[in-house]
Amino acid sequence: MTKHRTRTLAAACLLLATAGLAASGCSKSEGDDKAAAPSSSSQDAAQQQVTESATAAADGCTLTAYGAQKLDLKNAVVGFSQSEKEDNPFRIAETKSIKDEAAKLGVKKLLTTDAQSQLPKQISDIQDMLNQGAQLLIVAPLNSDGLEPALQAAAAKHVPVITIDRKINATSCKDYVTFLGSDFVKQGQRAADAMIKATGGKGQVAILLGSSGNNVTTDRTKGFLDEIAAKAPGLKVVAQQTGDFTRDKGQQVMEQLIQSKPGITAVYAENDEMGLGAVTALKSAGKNPGKDVKIVSVDGTRNAVQAIVAGRYNAVIESNPRFGPLAFATAQKFYGGEAIPENVIISDRAYDETNAKDSVAGAF
Repeated sequence: MTKHRTRTLAAACLLLATAGLAASGCSKSEGDDKAAAPSSSSQDAAQQQVTESATAAADGCTLTAYGAQKLDLKNAVVGFSQSEKEDNPFRIAETKSIKDEAAKLGVKKLLTTDAQSQLPKQISDIQDMLNQGAQLLIVAPLNSDGLEPALQAAAAKHVPVITIDRKINATSCKDYVTFLGSDFVKQGQRAADAMIKATGGKGQVAILLGSSGNNVTTDRTKGFLDEIAAKAPGLKVVAQQTGDFTRDKGQQVMEQLIQSKPGITAVYAENDEMGLGAVTALKSAGKNPGKDVKIVSVDGTRNAVQAIVAGRYNAVIESNPRFGPLAFATAQKFYGGEAIPENVIISDRAYDETNAKDSVAGAF
């Protein structure tokens, strides 16, 4: 392990220890990247595991560098900006985690908004929370670009911004403090490996893309395509079409692809909702999802894991939505004067036929 990686892991472990969470890589060897089993004490906290940070803490963002003032969260007004409609299990679990941790810590006031998948609304939501006195912002960005007016409004009031689950194209320690989330390229790679295993490395794959304009879609696509090209040239990607991360759109796109690409033998959905929509479309067309057409997706929702148990799905790569403990632990460290890494990357589980039945209860 290099000196730099040792420092990054140490920084990540320190952040997580504050929240009372177990950390992958903190007590294991570097080669052991399996996610630890959930703790019986707190299912939300136990599944959140930091694996690495892109910058060492000594090189990270400090309160002084950001131009903010010390703050006791118990006397603070905190704003949380959700990006998408909360009819998606990931968003429901994410918002619940933030609310639960704020209550646990005794945060004076938590303001919450839901942008309903509309960028102008997310901008105005953030501006409104600032006008209501928000002293810290936790933001789940709708897109990687476009939040500049909101970020500028926060900067003008010296209000720190912590971003979760999607990265923004902005400058850390100037426009925002840190990004907390998954390695989306790696998620795509792991999905490709699962697809290769399910198909034997041969067949025709359709990709149900996430919404455009954010790094999640770009990275999950890149990771998948690069891994397939390198390891399974016999697995051909014959279609890529956006399903906008929604079940209805995923079903609609799959219905069209069944007609236009009847030779499809596998589907990679960039979230579970689209994958479950594809299952419905395939069944309606008289096909046997999980058998005739292999399905791999990313998220880790309980419905998708249950579909593996039922034989209608082949694999799911988790994208951990339980950011509450880590977000507030990071804020506490920041206000305590410690340097915060630019990126804090959490580990994600994987589900397939070997573990799905025993793991359903731990899915969200």
